[in-house]
Amino acid sequence: MSKEQRAKIDAMLRQPRPEGARPVEVIRAEFEAQMAEMIVPDGLRTTQTTLGDRPALHVEPRGGARSATILYLHGGGWVFGSPRAALSLTGNLVAKTGFGAFSLDYRLAPEHPFPAAIDDALAAYRALLDEGQDPATIAFAGESAGGGLTVTTCLAARDAGLPMPAAIVAFSPGLDATRTGASMDTKAELDPLLSSASMEYTGSMYRAGADPHQPLLSPAVLADLTGFPPMLIQVGTNEILLDDSTRLAARASAAGVDVILDITADVPHVFQSFAGVLDEADHALDRAALFLTQHVHVPERAFVSAAKG
Repeated sequence: MSKEQRAKIDAMLRQPRPEGARPVEVIRAEFEAQMAEMIVPDGLRTTQTTLGDRPALHVEPRGGARSATILYLHGGGWVFGSPRAALSLTGNLVAKTGFGAFSLDYRLAPEHPFPAAIDDALAAYRALLDEGQDPATIAFAGESAGGGLTVTTCLAARDAGLPMPAAIVAFSPGLDATRTGASMDTKAELDPLLSSASMEYTGSMYRAGADPHQPLLSPAVLADLTGFPPMLIQVGTNEILLDDSTRLAARASAAGVDVILDITADVPHVFQSFAGVLDEADHALDRAALFLTQHVHVPERAFVSAAKG
């Protein structure tokens, strides 16, 4: 059945799309509509709040969360996406771990190019710490561009002298603005969703002329990951971004970081979002939840909310 599921999703993602560059507003609206069709688990409570002076969606089990927090960073090429669009992923992590999550509505390019998203994610993490939360109770998680932000936010936190979070979970992360991974070419025909042209379109908006040859834009090839927390990187074989993950995992391992590179065959970019309709997605999220519960400390005391407003 899984083979049939994969084939059906691949065919759906290959449906013809308008050619040429489209306005950002159109891309954003289409992505929100697409992601609204994803399955969100039952039994969740969502609340609009603020974290680090940015809007955030607080997601927790309806019966109350365990005293640990996921700082979730949504995907969308740093140009589109939102906490609501990522709710199937955030919601599944919350439902499977019992942790609460803050899904951050960080600023988007082209209105707010690099490094605005990193600055916002760092401010959100700082807000959790300033409210008294132990970093051992905090994990970073995200998909695609947000998966990349889990890494670059850790780099920024380390540079700022902040303690590392307990763990990182990155789904199909974007980690190389230089686009030098061999999979950009070798997986071009297999990837039903991303292309080098589409990535350059949104990537150029985010970079806004910044040199891609720097750790905060291309950590897979340039970052020193010394001192990083344990990392779980999940990616599919049918992704042009596959080598972003494999190269980051190699750098992490060389730096003495505990890292799990979790590669699933014949699945597309951020396949975990198809939870409920793709067996591999449900299994991957189970593994991600297990990783989080193994690495994130859950204290006996009640959770101190970092929400404001």
